[in-house]
Amino acid sequence: MIGMIAAALGYRRDDVRIKELNDLSFAVRVDQVGQPLTDFQTVEWKQGVRKLTHRDYLQDAVFVAAIGSSDSAQINRIHAALTHPRFQIFLGRRANVPAGVLKVHEFIDTTPVEALRTLKWQASDWYQKRQSQAKTIPLDIVADANLLEQFSNTMVKDQAVSFDQRNRRFGFRPVVTTQVTVTNPYFQATTHDPIGMLERRN
Repeated sequence: MIGMIAAALGYRRDDVRIKELNDLSFAVRVDQVGQPLTDFQTVEWKQGVRKLTHRDYLQDAVFVAAIGSSDSAQINRIHAALTHPRFQIFLGRRANVPAGVLKVHEFIDTTPVEALRTLKWQASDWYQKRQSQAKTIPLDIVADANLLEQFSNTMVKDQAVSFDQRNRRFGFRPVVTTQVTVTNPYFQATTHDPIGMLERRN
């Protein structure tokens, strides 16, 4: 998300303002669990020398990312940039561009975690229909540790230090995981009453 926001704002890879984006609060909800895919490619490592590499992807996944800041002007700038990006934004790799215009919503006087707790289920229709026998669905939320201080945290190495291709570096940040329950709009209550079926036939 830091890289996507930086590109939308028009920051180049060596822009010192990228580090300031680490001050944003982050939370991500997993609305649709995807499937891993490994793509094998032959690349030219150096002139006359080729090697086989692999690229790992996550397909058919849906995540909802929430960011927060006490600086409303900064949020307004990010909102405008994500809907009208200066540089091309992509999901992890340049070949993976968003399928369309990003869905951006603003929540007033709430945290990223609370926003994700109130947002309806964003999974694809076919994915929701597949679970039509469940009235409610538990979804995982991964958030900055300071948003959920009562939970034990885990360190992950994804804090942006430098996006410079010659010196790409990331630092550690603490995160926590919790769950939220959402309503399944495709829930279909089913009851099995064999005696009632026999009575109707008679």
